[in-house]
Amino acid sequence: MSGYLWRATVRNVRRAFKEVGRQQRPLTEIEMELARIKRELAEVRMERDILKKAAAYFAKESLPGTR
Repeated sequence: MSGYLWRATVRNVRRAFKEVGRQQRPLTEIEMELARIKRELAEVRMERDILKKAAAYFAKESLPGTR
């Protein structure tokens, strides 16, 4: 998928989700907490993946004859 088409698709999906969200009942306190925890989990997973890649990169750099 080209970059422009991908961005347009993501934009359309986000717009559709916002519309659905307006039609739903207000979230309960537990649902809001669950959404917050899911966002935090996604962030932590992203940070973990970055750290894994960085560790692999620096481990490779520290091996003799790889520079």
